Amino acid sequence: MTVLTSDIVLERMMSLHPRVIDLTLDRVWGLLEAIGSPEKTLPPVIHIAGTNGKGSTQAMLRAGLEANGHRVHAYTSPHIERFHERIMLAGALIKEEHLTAILDECYLANGPDSITYFEITTCAALLAMSRSQADYTLLEVGLGGRLDATNVIERPALCIITPVSIDHEQFLGNTVSKIAQEKAGIIKKGVPVVVGPQLEDAMQVIEDIASLRHAPLLAYGQHWHVSRERDRVIYQDETGLLDLPLPILPGAHQIENAGAAVAALRHLDMPQQATEHALTNASWPARMQRLKQGALANLAGQAELWLDGGHNAAAGIALANHLATLPKRPTFLICGMLNTKDILGYLSPLAKQADKLIAVSIPNETNTLPAEVTATQASNAGLTATSAVNVARAIQEIVQVEPYSRILICGSLYLAGAVLRENK
Repeated sequence: MTVLTSDIVLERMMSLHPRVIDLTLDRVWGLLEAIGSPEKTLPPVIHIAGTNGKGSTQAMLRAGLEANGHRVHAYTSPHIERFHERIMLAGALIKEEHLTAILDECYLANGPDSITYFEITTCAALLAMSRSQADYTLLEVGLGGRLDATNVIERPALCIITPVSIDHEQFLGNTVSKIAQEKAGIIKKGVPVVVGPQLEDAMQVIEDIASLRHAPLLAYGQHWHVSRERDRVIYQDETGLLDLPLPILPGAHQIENAGAAVAALRHLDMPQQATEHALTNASWPARMQRLKQGALANLAGQAELWLDGGHNAAAGIALANHLATLPKRPTFLICGMLNTKDILGYLSPLAKQADKLIAVSIPNETNTLPAEVTATQASNAGLTATSAVNVARAIQEIVQVEPYSRILICGSLYLAGAVLRENK
């Protein structure tokens, strides 16, 4: 007799809808009603949308809330190594037995009706969180916002919109304004909205929708400011100034993410100690993560080995800016990307910061860009590029030439997940 596991149920769910992404809320509403409308009984919800920085902002916000003694549910996607990472109940990852039971309950309630993998697993997450006691629920949008499966909360306690830029054009639109329209779809009548730094076109859309829905704005550059001064973060809003430590998450872009998290915590009346812990205690894998131990780290020897899952043009710029701040040493990229991404937009900013790129295909991923194609696109972006059969081989090739180099594995969260599993 086969023992039911979460992997088995998740595999079944993959066959319920022929398309991986099909944005609509009708199927979600139907299943939520069938399982008792768990979205109506969640602890106070903070809903987070944006192109970049959602996960980091959520991680900092969670660290701040937990430092003040609050129990926090958190939902995020995609996962890096295991699906369980998507659902955190009162500060702990959902357990295998609980996950299997909740997934199976949703699968049986849905029956043969069409529903996407993300939609049904989001319903499962909401059901699990509704049955577990906590003080706050942090919901990260999967894609867009307006028609995302998480956008079923009638009145969140707070909404957050992190920087909006071009990504997922085939689903959200081919301009920043169109994408901002989708992201701002999470704004609810009368619910305050923390807004991170935005391009002018995106900000105009967000302001218009917030005004239409009478949602108070807490916007970067207007209602709060954040900057780095020497080795400190200076945050200021209408209630005063905070002198805070630098975020533990590396990169200049994390200053802005930290600002959004602090703005949210201040709105929730959290003390300064909570804001400090938000910056220093946050943990978010595959965001300029240094790999110092494990099988791949051992292959790197004396070389620095880093991992980052950013995958769009804005992420490429942020990554290049961060590399520019590090001590100089020969820098190599090991890159694998999905065939749905703007490869040139991502790689072009990195061309000035890397000596060479070695392209790989993402293992066990049907939508991977073949390594040879990534190498060609990297050459078009101005990088010296070759390909390798896998990440381990690429590391070996690099350290044979430059044993004290800096190696950055980058281009996709799916590649990051494969790397972390291999590095165990």
